[in-house]
Amino acid sequence: MSSSPAAGPTGAFAGFPPAALDFYDDLELDNTRSFWEAHKQAYADHVRAPMLALTEALAPEFGPAKVYRPYRDVRFSKDKTPYKEHQGAIVSTAPATGWYVQVAAPGVRVGAGSYRADGPDLARIRAAIDADHSGRELERLLQRLTSEGFEVGGERLKTTPRGWSADHPRIDLLRHKSLFVGRHYGFEPFVHTPELLDHVREDWRRLRPLVEWLTARVGVLG
Repeated sequence: MSSSPAAGPTGAFAGFPPAALDFYDDLELDNTRSFWEAHKQAYADHVRAPMLALTEALAPEFGPAKVYRPYRDVRFSKDKTPYKEHQGAIVSTAPATGWYVQVAAPGVRVGAGSYRADGPDLARIRAAIDADHSGRELERLLQRLTSEGFEVGGERLKTTPRGWSADHPRIDLLRHKSLFVGRHYGFEPFVHTPELLDHVREDWRRLRPLVEWLTARVGVLG
């Protein structure tokens, strides 16, 4: 996985063509090197190029994005399929924290949050959830976002995290090991048009308070 942001001149963003979703439909059925070699130009033209154009259009307001490479790291995975069945991009504000956009066979989705928090970062997030002022602030943020149609996700413990009481008023939030909020656009007609840029921009703006809350608790980027 490349660690540097994707950059370079692209054309104006025109949406993800239906061929982008079709590409991932087919890849799910035949995730092999032979399929990839036969269709890599389709990936370049219909998936990667539009994602680069989208993230470059968003960069002046949100910052440069890292557009992930399509290859899976299978060294420690039981699943040895070589290619990711989605194309994602993240604008990072802290380690594994920031805004996200993805295209795959089920369509397009957007989100933001902390996608992985370990050790000291997770401890700081939990301490902020525990504290009345910052914990209630996060609750209000999440309540507002869910009222606007966003969904809260993330990996959660099934049990009470060590050191916390099961009757804590925010125990459900304390169980989170990662915390993100997102919205699925799916197959909405606008995902195939330049209008998608406006939807992503507006939703990322709505998610900015959550990104700022998490970024203030997570260690700085290396």
